[in-house]
Amino acid sequence: MNSLDWAVLIGYFGVMVAIGVWSHKRVDDVSDFFTAGGRMPWWLSGISHHMSGYSAVMFTGYAGIAYTYGITSYVTWSFPIALGIAVGAHLFAPRLNRLRSRLHVASPLEYLKSRYNLPTQQALAWSGVLLKIVDVGAKWAAIATLLSVFTGISLDQGILITGVITGIYCTVGGLWADALTELGQFAIQFLAGIAMLVAVLGKLGGIDALWTVWDRPELQGHTAPTAGPYTLTFLLAYLFIKTFEYNGGMWNQAQRYMATPDARAATRSGRLSAVLWLIWPLVLFFPMWCAPLLVHPTKPDASDAYALMTVQLLPHGLLGLVVVGFFSHTMAMCSSDANAIAAVFTRDIAPVLSKAARSWTQRAGLVAARWSTIAFLGLSMAVATQVNSPTFKDIITVVIKWVAGLMGPIAIPFMLGLLRAFRKSGPTAALVSWAAGLFAFWLTNYGLDGVELQIQIVAPLATSLVLYVLIGYVKPEATPERDALLDRIGGGDGGGGGDGSVALPTQGSGDRAGQPLG
Repeated sequence: MNSLDWAVLIGYFGVMVAIGVWSHKRVDDVSDFFTAGGRMPWWLSGISHHMSGYSAVMFTGYAGIAYTYGITSYVTWSFPIALGIAVGAHLFAPRLNRLRSRLHVASPLEYLKSRYNLPTQQALAWSGVLLKIVDVGAKWAAIATLLSVFTGISLDQGILITGVITGIYCTVGGLWADALTELGQFAIQFLAGIAMLVAVLGKLGGIDALWTVWDRPELQGHTAPTAGPYTLTFLLAYLFIKTFEYNGGMWNQAQRYMATPDARAATRSGRLSAVLWLIWPLVLFFPMWCAPLLVHPTKPDASDAYALMTVQLLPHGLLGLVVVGFFSHTMAMCSSDANAIAAVFTRDIAPVLSKAARSWTQRAGLVAARWSTIAFLGLSMAVATQVNSPTFKDIITVVIKWVAGLMGPIAIPFMLGLLRAFRKSGPTAALVSWAAGLFAFWLTNYGLDGVELQIQIVAPLATSLVLYVLIGYVKPEATPERDALLDRIGGGDGGGGGDGSVALPTQGSGDRAGQPLG
């Protein structure tokens, strides 16, 4: 990178901070900070939902998979995500929106106290927070890896730079800042992705390379939809997992649906995100699929292939734009996760730990939300320094095995608890399925040797799902109060807080809980 590239990068950081400062004016209370007050347009929510699912892992870990196996990287990653979101746009998005518009909550997990009980809410909250610290740590490590390729700075320095910049804008502006920066990041990534695609096609002989390049011997086997450890079983397992994860199981996507004015807007938001996941990754992946023709990675997993290709093919200025694109994806995901975790801690965990937190004023609640965001970012940055250690191993291992494996036991009670079909599954089913899923993760990853990757990632979720449903029938715990709650979440729409609008008990006195938000 030269001075022009650095100017682009620094300018990008400046714009992100400016958006955060501008968004600060739209944040008056906790509801604005965590759910944008229910005023986010469906199209902005959809783009934000899409962008918050990316990170620089795509340009490192998945670039390595694309380099080695070709289109398998798309078929077993973004394609199942697109299908899962398309299903969830109709099944989960409207119900998640009604958590805010009818129950008037600011955290996705607030409803769990009424749907199950307090221990269940706390178990899911604490385990989800700890998992996300590790997950976001892997994202910081991924972007720092790319930054080290371009600039030569150390991984720790890269983690510090990106973490601090992200912390400034998402702490000041809340979910509004996240969504608006993600909109700008999407525009930047669009330009960067097109620039890289054009550069690769130019190097390979023009647009005809889109269909002729596959005959090259270096790309032999690259057109197989599944390859290596990424088998058909892995694809089906990943579709199963991502349907839960990207529809709210990891909470930050749930916030995007909650932020729209009503359930119909939430559904449209999900549809837009699904279409983007189906189409846009093809543009980003094609240069990665062609990378064996252009570069020779230095890392064993080829995770530096895309970065090396970028340095080789793009002129200064455009190089800086692509680097900004790397940052945009990671900062989008990490800031959205930080906001979601802060919501869970402020609304669900703190009131249980502290009597004072149950009577926070509007200002005190907002201050707590911002300090929670900072604390989460700091802890995840500390974990990022340990990626590639014996405990966490490489970036793609953390993302695929840890996150995909551990997400299921947390998501099953949270997501299926929204559906009336599972009304009989109560606190016993939720807690037993959660605990058994965590045990299944430990057993398949550390207790037994030689377990296949697809079994490692699907066993925890499958275990939780089976037990959640089975215990619901063996020991049904449906009550009139829980049925009424499910009716309010799943009923027809009368707008934001119309028919059936009932607030859950408030966690604090000054956060507009119990009052219409949209």
